[in-house]
Amino acid sequence: MAKSDVKVLGAWPSPFVMRARIALKIKSVEYEFLEENLGSKSELLLKSNPVHKKIPVLIHNDKPVCESLIIVEYVDEAWSSSGPSILPSDPYDRAVARFWAAYVDEKLFPALKSIASADGAEAKEAAIEQLIEGLVLLEDAFVKCSKGKPFFGGSQIGFLDIAFGSYLGWVRVTQKMNEVKLLDEVKTPGLFKWAERFCADAAVKDVMPETDKLAEFAKVLAKLRASGKWN
Repeated sequence: MAKSDVKVLGAWPSPFVMRARIALKIKSVEYEFLEENLGSKSELLLKSNPVHKKIPVLIHNDKPVCESLIIVEYVDEAWSSSGPSILPSDPYDRAVARFWAAYVDEKLFPALKSIASADGAEAKEAAIEQLIEGLVLLEDAFVKCSKGKPFFGGSQIGFLDIAFGSYLGWVRVTQKMNEVKLLDEVKTPGLFKWAERFCADAAVKDVMPETDKLAEFAKVLAKLRASGKWN
């Protein structure tokens, strides 16, 4: 398939955009990456995602697909004969992976964001504790889903690996900027080692942002939010 037949509208710091890019890499699909500018939305984005007006958007043969985890499932199905399956083949395992992916987006990501927005040391400490509690639950899910193998998906990166792994850049930034350990060898030993394997994987390493670069972006983002120019 020609590279021009597949496009991704996104931005390098976005964990949601990373999900689409990792899925395409797993399936060995070439694509054109169209970088959206910070604080503005292109006409193509507004046309392709008129409902939410957000990245990522996958455009395949001029047809847009929106929402990151929907894109991952679409990529898995559209290129089912190329590369390993991303979603588990067993219906129950698929349901479990989707459950924990929703948990990551609905519980862990808001907890992660609340650390940066916490007002005062006490509020920040409470936010950190809340996130760590969530990570401990995910540690247990990792043990059960991986069944002794390197990833949530087994021997290779799967749906839940992509869902949670896409946040690791921001987890590292949060650790760096707040001088705290969120993933460690004591409370979350499985996730600690899994994170290293995930970031080193060939499908991930080229799209995972460097921590220092992402931290600088986080500072810019914080200033924009403080000025009311970003929501």
